[in-house]
Amino acid sequence: MILNVWTEFAVCFVLIAYAGTKLSLYGDVIADKTGLSGNWIGLIMLATATSLPELITGLSSVALAEVPNVAVGNILGACVFNLTFLVIIDFLHRKESIYRRASQGHVLSAGFCVIMIGLVGFNVLLGQRNGWAIGHVGIYSPVIVLLYVIAMRSIFLYEKQQMIEYAEDVTDRYADLSLRRAIVGYGLAVVVVVIAGVRMPFIATELSSTMGWHTSFVGTLLVPVVTSMPELSVTLGALRIGALDMAIANLLGSNLFNIVIVAIDDLLYQPGPLLSYVSVIHGASAMSAVIMTGLTIVGILYRPQTRVLKTVGWISLGLFTIYLLNSTVLYLYEE
Repeated sequence: MILNVWTEFAVCFVLIAYAGTKLSLYGDVIADKTGLSGNWIGLIMLATATSLPELITGLSSVALAEVPNVAVGNILGACVFNLTFLVIIDFLHRKESIYRRASQGHVLSAGFCVIMIGLVGFNVLLGQRNGWAIGHVGIYSPVIVLLYVIAMRSIFLYEKQQMIEYAEDVTDRYADLSLRRAIVGYGLAVVVVVIAGVRMPFIATELSSTMGWHTSFVGTLLVPVVTSMPELSVTLGALRIGALDMAIANLLGSNLFNIVIVAIDDLLYQPGPLLSYVSVIHGASAMSAVIMTGLTIVGILYRPQTRVLKTVGWISLGLFTIYLLNSTVLYLYEE
C-alpha cells in the first residue's frame, strides 16, 4: 500500500517535471513569435496553468470536504513556497544574482501581490469579527477580483510600452518552430500538468493517512508543497532555457492568481465569508508572503551583487529565513 502511494507520487512528479519544461519552452516560443514579453507570458499563461491544482484543491476543500482551513492554508502556503523558489533559482543561476538580471517590470506585479495578499491577511486577522459581507460572500472577494483585473491591465500596458521601445531588438530565436506547433505543444503540456497536478493533492492526503501524519501538517505544509510542484517545474524549465524573466513572472503571477482563488472559494463556501471561518494562524502565512514579496521588490530595485559564501544573495537568504520562521510558527501553533 505504502509503495503504491509513493510510486504514484513519483510518477506524477516526473510527469509534472517533464511537462513543465515543455511548458516553459513553448511559452518562450509563443512570446518570441507573437512579440509578447516573457514577463507577460509567465504572468498569465504559465501562472494560470500551474495554479490550477491550487484551484481544484480549494474548490474540493470548501464545496465537498467543507474544510476551509485546508483551502486557505493551501493558498497562502503556496504563496510562501512560490517566493521560496526564488532562492532555488538564485542558487542555480551561477553567473550572477537573479536580481541583477530581472526586469524592473516585476516590481509592478510584486506590488499588486503585496496589496492583494495583505488584504487577505487583514481579513484573516479580523476573524469572527468580520461581518462585512454580500450574502454569504465576504466584501473582500469582489475587491480581490477587481484588483486582479486592474493588475493584469496595468501590467499589460506597461509590458506593451516596453516592447514598443525595444521592438528593434526583437529577433526570431525559434525559426525552426512554428507558432501553431508551439500552441499545440503548449496545450498538450498544460493538459499533462493539470492532470498530474490535480491528482497530487489527493496523493498527499493518502500519504498523510498511510504515514500517520497530522492533518494540520498536511493542510498547511505538505499540500502547498505538492500543489506548487508545477510552479517549480515550470520555473526551473524557464531558467534552463535562459528565460529568467518568465521564471520570476510565473511565480509572482501564480501568487496573484492564488489570491483570486480565495474569492472563488468564498463564493462556493455557503456558511458565510470564508475568511471568517478559518484560523487566525493563517495570518502568519499571509504576512510572511507580504514580507517576502517586499524583499523581492528590494532585490529587483537595489540589484545586490554580493553572494553569501558564494551561494545566494542576502535577499534570497532573507527569503529562506522568513520561510523557516513561517514553518516554525505553523508547526508550534497548529490548530
